[in-house]
Amino acid sequence: MDKELLLNSLRGRLIVSCQAEDGSPLHSPQVMSLMAMAANAGGATGIRANGPEDIRAIKKQVALPVIGIYKIHYPGSEVYITPTLKEALAVADAGAEIVALDGTQRERPDGHTFSGLVSALKSARNVLVMADVSTLEEGIAAARAGADVVASTLSGYTPYSRRSSGPDLHLVRELASKLDVPVIAEGHITTPSQACDALAQGAHAIVVGHAITDPIFITKRFVAAIEQ
Repeated sequence: MDKELLLNSLRGRLIVSCQAEDGSPLHSPQVMSLMAMAANAGGATGIRANGPEDIRAIKKQVALPVIGIYKIHYPGSEVYITPTLKEALAVADAGAEIVALDGTQRERPDGHTFSGLVSALKSARNVLVMADVSTLEEGIAAARAGADVVASTLSGYTPYSRRSSGPDLHLVRELASKLDVPVIAEGHITTPSQACDALAQGAHAIVVGHAITDPIFITKRFVAAIEQ
């Protein structure tokens, strides 16, 4: 895998997050693979997907690079995005070219630090690592620990990070100005104009999920607007 070639293929482009939560009628690998096919047909240049089964199904249908995660809730731990080496290896073995990890400094269920997890994963598999962070300090630490990409994914999802109804463009700008690795804008991007604003703030690429692939979320937005 050519790291530079892969990252350059995503520059200035859209990555679509094809995920469905437990309880959603769309929660199945087959449906997510169809979502990925639709995103590919619409011009997306990458897919973000959750879990080995969904990743394998998607890789069978589209040739786009996949950012893989594995959401697992361990009792007593706040870290749930690819929290341990076990999940990271499963995502890599399913075919994800980029493995996204919780990039915060919070304690992990298996005792690894973020730096230790990155080192162990890269020693075991030929993949790129993306750090999902919530603050500038976390982004700087993640890049120093060996992350190939840093994303603003967790802004607003940690108790100490900035709360916003929209994307945290301030964090995107800070990360892009301070880091030497690509910065991906992710989280609360629901309109094309917000995506363009994130690129203008220095984002290498954009991840959009609910606003494209979640009919429940989209329907609720219309219903709320109509009721108002």
